[in-house]
Amino acid sequence: MRIVLLLCLFLVSESLMAQSFYRLRNSRDIIASFGTGTTTYFGDLKDNGDYIDPKLNLNFGVQYFFHPYISGRAELSYFRIGGDDQDSDFPGKNRRNLSFRSDNIEFNVVGIIHAFPQGNRFYQRPTINPYAFIGIGGLYFNPKGEIPSTDWNGDPLADAGSYTALQPLQTEGVSYSRFAFVIPFGGGVKYKVNPFVNIGIEGGYRLTFTDYLDDVSTVYKDNNSFDSELARAMADRRNELDPALPALEADHIRGNPNDNDGYFMLSFKVEYYLPAQFFNTYKMKRGGRSRRPKRR
Repeated sequence: MRIVLLLCLFLVSESLMAQSFYRLRNSRDIIASFGTGTTTYFGDLKDNGDYIDPKLNLNFGVQYFFHPYISGRAELSYFRIGGDDQDSDFPGKNRRNLSFRSDNIEFNVVGIIHAFPQGNRFYQRPTINPYAFIGIGGLYFNPKGEIPSTDWNGDPLADAGSYTALQPLQTEGVSYSRFAFVIPFGGGVKYKVNPFVNIGIEGGYRLTFTDYLDDVSTVYKDNNSFDSELARAMADRRNELDPALPALEADHIRGNPNDNDGYFMLSFKVEYYLPAQFFNTYKMKRGGRSRRPKRR
């Protein structure tokens, strides 16, 4: 008798779970994703061939399928990049002695093409699905440099050892924008963990429309023309290695303006198919609790 009762309870619970699942099957059209990984910068303060930097990135996105093979995704990312001439294998870069770090925010919208179709229902998607993407985005960047202990005159600088924004100093005499358009493109592969969750890995390069992610692009400004001792010290840092060096005059090569800077993001992602009830939560809260009828 007990076995029969337990069997009945099991069948009832399975039936309730199945009904609950099938009630939601048509209402999970939007996918939320979260990812983290590394970001590698490519520019004047980086040697060719250095492909991976342990610089953190975090990203959050929302994706929607317009077609069994095609989806669109909007994504917001935070990441840090950096470069240092002292890490270079080239003595010329070592003597230049420039460095930077930058905390950045990127927002992009991309189209994604999947190798296999999504399926009639979200839970019917393939277990493994490679994909490629391309789109457009906007980037806010803010390169900073570490303040040296002294200026070109040998006098102590305030806040030595802390970081200061380089763009306002116009180290090359250029007032560039800290906002740039980017073109993200790349690919990845996702794995279905269960009907509601995917995990995956994604790599994407960003073509940028700026050469100032690192504050280095063209030539030195005449070091004696700066109004600020801090700007003089941040624009030409060779004297930190050799205090006997004279300050440079204008037009000495500082960077390479022929190639814009770029960066590569490698992320591990988790995707979750959101139920429609998720978007009704706010409305339900505003509706308040229903009142019970008073007993007579």
